[in-house]
Amino acid sequence: MNFKKNFSFSLLGAGALLAAGAASAQEVVVKIGHVGPTSGAIAHLGKDNELGARMAVDELNAKGVLIGGKKVRLELLSEDDAGDPKQGTAAAQKLVDAKVNGVVGHLNSGTTIPASKIYADAGVPQISPSATNPKYTRNGYKTAFRVVADDVHLGGTLGRYAAKDLHGKSIAVIDDRTAYGQGVADEFEKGVKSAGGKIAGREFTNDKATDFSAILTTLKAKKPDVIFFGGMDAVAGPILRQMKQLGMTAKLIGGDGICTAELPKLAAGTMADNQVYCAEAGGVDASQKQAMEDFRARFKATTKLEVQVYAPYSYDAVGVMVAAMVKAGSADPAKYLPVLAKTEGYKGVTGNISFDAKGDIKNGALTLYTYKSGNREALSVVR
Repeated sequence: MNFKKNFSFSLLGAGALLAAGAASAQEVVVKIGHVGPTSGAIAHLGKDNELGARMAVDELNAKGVLIGGKKVRLELLSEDDAGDPKQGTAAAQKLVDAKVNGVVGHLNSGTTIPASKIYADAGVPQISPSATNPKYTRNGYKTAFRVVADDVHLGGTLGRYAAKDLHGKSIAVIDDRTAYGQGVADEFEKGVKSAGGKIAGREFTNDKATDFSAILTTLKAKKPDVIFFGGMDAVAGPILRQMKQLGMTAKLIGGDGICTAELPKLAAGTMADNQVYCAEAGGVDASQKQAMEDFRARFKATTKLEVQVYAPYSYDAVGVMVAAMVKAGSADPAKYLPVLAKTEGYKGVTGNISFDAKGDIKNGALTLYTYKSGNREALSVVR
């Protein structure tokens, strides 16, 4: 009797396993790669992007996704490029070898641009949530897209803002010689000059530097009232500290690389109210504000962290990519890529997303910010 009972239970167990196996066999796995610097000085920004992408994948899996009539399970394959171009291309090749269906990343222009050729050669669609150097979408690769405005818009807007709104009479420029930092600084300089402003001096550093006393002392002699820094918050924070040590009261202005929640901590409490102004390549109008606030609340509840900068754009990059797969009825890159390129009016948490012929977002927004009491405050959204 015990034998029969055990045997019948075994059959039931085997039947359950076979049923589970059949269900599993019907489920299609779609691999989405993510690459960003999850180690090094700007790991907090890379992790922010990764968590945004992961949140999108988890939410879509929870809702259920059907592509071509088949149930799909999305899988995020994340790689660390440490903000280094060589490591970035190695990560890109690893994802291509893993047969990913698409890639969200990279974070930095300096890693995104060289990696884009690898994805293009393999025919793998790539959407960067944060790379702003214009060259990324001007190489003619049909696989390259971004969901934020580029440096021509960002740098130029900040240059005009420094000259007109901040009334900069003596404007200095520092850049970190990366593809992003130098690129946005060049566009800033053009914006200043187009607004009738003058550049008093330009210096450069690198993205690993910690001592800026020499370049700041050189600029101090020129008595700048505004200093632009093209680079990331990990360098901008120490620059602010050393400006204070030298008694410099100039306003610091920068792009999205410095426009983070982490900047006040990196400046170690040396930031004065309204001393720092920055722009984020993205932004939401009043009609989209609630959707962004809801995202930030979900992000914090899920990750126990505040959004740094581009998590919402990583989230939307996954969403728009999967939407193209669903519309095409296939996750095969060759089949959904043409649909992705024709994306019009996708409703994301960051606003409506449409791509132009180059793969750039149409009518991309910028949000201008300042800092008060250690908190970032939005000033306006510019398109």
